[in-house]
Amino acid sequence: MGQRGRHHNKRQNPRTASTAFRAPPLVMEKKVPVIYGKAIIVMENAKKETFVFAGGKWVAHVKTIAQCREDSQVKELNQKINGMTRYEVCSPLPVAT
Repeated sequence: MGQRGRHHNKRQNPRTASTAFRAPPLVMEKKVPVIYGKAIIVMENAKKETFVFAGGKWVAHVKTIAQCREDSQVKELNQKINGMTRYEVCSPLPVAT
C-alpha cells in the first residue's frame, strides 16, 4: 500500500482589524477571605437534633447542621457514636475594620 501524505498546505487567514477592537476584560472583585475560628464538635441524632459537649456533658445546640452550613464551615467526621453523626463546625470570626 502506498504512503498517504499527512501534511496538507493550509492557508492561514490574515488577522482582521476587528480583533483589535476587543471589549476590555471584565473587572473581577476579589472576595474578602473568611477567617474561621476554633472548631467545635457537634453531634446530630436521627431526629436532626444537635448537641455540643460543654461542662462535661452533651448539651442541646441552638442551631441545626443545615443552619450551621449557611454561614459556617461544616465537615462530617467518619466516626459515629451511639448512632449519632459527628460534625466539625468552624464559625467565622468577626471582621475587624
